[in-house]
Amino acid sequence: MLGKYNVGPVLAVKDLGVAAGFYGGVLGLHPEKQDEQRIVYSSGSSTLEVYVSSFAGTNQATAATWEADDIEAEVAELNGKGVKFEHYTDMPGVKLEGDIHLMGDEKAVWFKDPDGNILCIHS
Repeated sequence: MLGKYNVGPVLAVKDLGVAAGFYGGVLGLHPEKQDEQRIVYSSGSSTLEVYVSSFAGTNQATAATWEADDIEAEVAELNGKGVKFEHYTDMPGVKLEGDIHLMGDEKAVWFKDPDGNILCIHS
């Protein structure tokens, strides 16, 4: 069934221009398709779509995640671009080192886009 097809996140945003500045400018994603209501970005071998909706930012859970080889370098670059990271200190078994959450061998950071969508980078 669906397991043979690619899947990608679709995120609601309030303002497509603001979203373009964040996803294209800050995160460095490359737009593949765009119209007045949506932008589809390429990211690795996947896509991420943002579209205009009045429900933007209402999801209180992680909406999209990237797996990165060097999470420390990604965090440093995003810090340099003004991204503020979320700190989840109530997660069992998780240690926080700076902005990076350590969970055994896995590392993760969470941050929000301008509409409050929660995004994650992990390694």
